[in-house]
Amino acid sequence: MLNQIPTEVYLIITTVGAFLMGLLAMFVRSKAAKKPASVKKIILPPLFMSTGAFMFIFPFFRVAPIQILEALAVGILFSTVLIWTSKFEVRDGDIYLKQSKAFVFILFGLLLVRVVGKVVLSSSIDIGELGGMFWILAFGMLWPWRISMLWQYKKLEAKNKSAVPI
Repeated sequence: MLNQIPTEVYLIITTVGAFLMGLLAMFVRSKAAKKPASVKKIILPPLFMSTGAFMFIFPFFRVAPIQILEALAVGILFSTVLIWTSKFEVRDGDIYLKQSKAFVFILFGLLLVRVVGKVVLSSSIDIGELGGMFWILAFGMLWPWRISMLWQYKKLEAKNKSAVPI
């Protein structure tokens, strides 16, 4: 059934979906910065995203080992930009994620690079494999970023607790 749908249709649907998810991420991130951060808020997104690995049950989405490594490498590279722009601060005794003016532009830039990459690669890589690769890329981008955020949060939390007089 999936093979009967033209590749161009998949490409359009996934590109529109990627832009909508990017916009949603920007909106959620801006709202989240108004509330104190927590370990749960840092850890849950990658755990929820990990359920997407079930896509690899279907042969349509499976990728070769070299493609896994390539996608992970690009994801980790992209994560460095997100790590660089994600900082925490203490306000009124709580820890908040700092609003970075560059974050929205960086997230949009990464999204644009991914979409252009998908369009270019769709001519040489099967659309199902490409979907799998881009999920791996996103997963490889999210995990290092969130681990870094957790490390920064815990470090600031320990410093904040030791600075509070009893």
